[in-house]
Parts: sequence; C-alpha cells; structure tokens
Amino acid sequence: MDTAEFFTKIRNYGDLSAEGERAWAALLRPRHYARDEPFIRAGDVPTHYAFVVEGLFYQHYIGPEGDLIAKHFFPENRIAASVSATLTGTPSAFSITAIEKSHVLEYDFPAFKALVGRFPDLAAIYIAYMERHWIIEKEPSEVAFRHDDAMQRYVDFIRAEPELHKRLKQHHIAAWLGITPESLSRLRRTIAMTRPDQR
Repeated sequence: MDTAEFFTKIRNYGDLSAEGERAWAALLRPRHYARDEPFIRAGDVPTHYAFVVEGLFYQHYIGPEGDLIAKHFFPENRIAASVSATLTGTPSAFSITAIEKSHVLEYDFPAFKALVGRFPDLAAIYIAYMERHWIIEKEPSEVAFRHDDAMQRYVDFIRAEPELHKRLKQHHIAAWLGITPESLSRLRRTIAMTRPDQR
C-alpha cells in the first residue's frame, strides 16, 4: 500500500486537506513484522502507532496465574497502539504482537499529536477514528464480558467477525474469551451439535 491508498482509507473518517495529508505522510514509515514479532512489549513506554496494511496483530498480557489474556485484535485497516500508555508516556500494561507476517505504516505519535494541534481536519479524523474503534466498538464487548457466558460471547464473535475468526488460532480465541483452549474445544463441539450454522 502506498500513502495514497492509506489516505483513501483514512478519509473514511472525515475530510483531509492536502496540507494535512502532506504533513502526516512525512511521518509514515513502512515496516514489516514476522509472525510472533512484538510491536510493543509490556513494560515499554510506547511512542508509535502502526496502521496495519497487511497482516494481523493482537494486544495481550499474562494474567496472575500465567495464562494468556487477549484484549484486542488489529486486522488490516486498523491502527495498532497501546493508546493509554502512549498518551500518558507510561509503561504499557500490554504487549502487541504480530499473529501473522505483517506490513504496517508506523508513525511517531508525539509528532502526530503536534499535527493534530495544527490541522483541525486531522483532529477531526483522529477523534472520529478513536470514537468508532475505541469507544463504540469496544463498549458492547466490555458489557458482554460482564453479562454473557463464554458460549454467547463466542457465537457473537463468530457472527460479528467471521473472517477474523477464521484467521485466529484456537489459543488466541480462547485467550480473548477468557477460557482455556480445552474449554473452547468443548464449546465448538456443542455448537457443532446444536448450532451448525455457527461452526
């Protein structure tokens, strides 16, 4: 993906002036990640965001009992970031790691934030992106984790993200649901018997 295609995607979130595009384009740096290569390690103070051109990342941490817990997935056309840590300049509580061989466009967030202060159109796009993907999309899943059982969360995930579901390994899905891979296998057997359309 060249920068022209990147900005075509970005304009889904609002109008962008030629001046704003040039300023943001000057920050973009292409980078490739191998499978299982970290973009951010827990404990590091992150400074960059990464637009996923191709591939897949996930945000995760190790729980108190040594279990893998997945918080969020970043497929193509999403921006991978440890947002709160980057905003506050504090160590990230999470790692972000490539699940697949991936290609991204990285940019320095403090430099981008300075552009947001200069270009109102960039500010509007930034707000629109964060509202859609970090508030509107995340709130229902956070509510579901409090009220729905693992079976319902899994069925809802398959319905909402059928293509992403096909790309994930069983242990990644289990880590996102908050169950063991063995428990996920039992859920899948139950679904196969009772809800064949959701396999």
